[in-house]
Amino acid sequence: MKEPKAYLHGNGDLQKTLVVVFLRGGADGLALVPAVGDDDYHRLRPRIAIAEKTAIRLDERFGLNPLMSALKPAVEEGALTTVHCVGSEDDTRSHFEAQDLMEHGGRAGGGWLGRFLRFREKASAGALSAVALGTAVPESLRGAPSATAMRSINDFAFSGSNDFVRSLQSLYQKQSGVFGARANDTFRALARLREVHTKDYSPANGAEYSSGRFATDLRLAAQLIKARLGVEAITLDLGGWDSHISQGPAITPNITRLADGLAAFRQDMGAEMKHTTVVVMSEFGRRVTENSVLGTDHGRGGVMFVMGQNGSKGRTIANWPGLARKNLVGPGDLPVTTNYRDVLFPILSEHAPDADMAKVFPDHKPEPA
Repeated sequence: MKEPKAYLHGNGDLQKTLVVVFLRGGADGLALVPAVGDDDYHRLRPRIAIAEKTAIRLDERFGLNPLMSALKPAVEEGALTTVHCVGSEDDTRSHFEAQDLMEHGGRAGGGWLGRFLRFREKASAGALSAVALGTAVPESLRGAPSATAMRSINDFAFSGSNDFVRSLQSLYQKQSGVFGARANDTFRALARLREVHTKDYSPANGAEYSSGRFATDLRLAAQLIKARLGVEAITLDLGGWDSHISQGPAITPNITRLADGLAAFRQDMGAEMKHTTVVVMSEFGRRVTENSVLGTDHGRGGVMFVMGQNGSKGRTIANWPGLARKNLVGPGDLPVTTNYRDVLFPILSEHAPDADMAKVFPDHKPEPA
């Protein structure tokens, strides 16, 4: 595949795209990346633990849930990094408060992703520089120079006639300054999207997306990135992780959706993964000990995933205290030994070296993840 030559708003060949997947509901990190090498894991979860022999081995301590087998090639090729005991410094057990704090990147105004797009020497204000695949722009994109929410390409269109659109475009072509530039960029995006929409998109490299909203969103993300529309950030959600009761049956479909969707996206993108990073995060993890109804309650430390090009890292990062009771916090939670911003910091710095990271994550001193 040839290197990309031009993007809609002229950011050049080195533009990268960040895809942020938020697992809403507090995903259980020990279900996604079980500590199969820790005896206390099996002791504290006698009925819901993942057996060591069935896990997809990551290292001597951790494995992937066997339901995530679609990601085994990404593991073997060094394209998938897992980060354990990760989370926020705040110990709230409220989903909404925890999500807001994490998406804001602390207590600063706006969202961390919005600030990332704004506080750069060459801040991008393209009409499609930031796309939220959903019905609303998430808190993480608040304050972005430009952010668009869409469920499909059809959502990004004028409702007027073609004559009306042409007249409006002619009017703004005469405008100068920032407002005129943004308006004209929007018209160029509309024109390019019409071209994209008129073609039936076929996933590349034999990739096959399953049915369902999450897979559809990832398919659209791949289409937008490969269409050279100047997309720098894409957000999407996968909800339904609040597993207080019968955790296995409750989250099994989601685990499969997550793994199959990410694997199909990676295969579809092919060489484009050189310019793309996928980050998967959740507001908090779950308690270590299973409860009386085979579920888990709200906890602290969880898991993040980072997926990129082959050989980028491909390992498990964990300042791991072990699961003995003396190493747990609160009512029996994994401690947060890695702040989620310390995972995001190097990714954002690599994607845009000109970003003012002190403004992206104010009041946070980064530490190596």
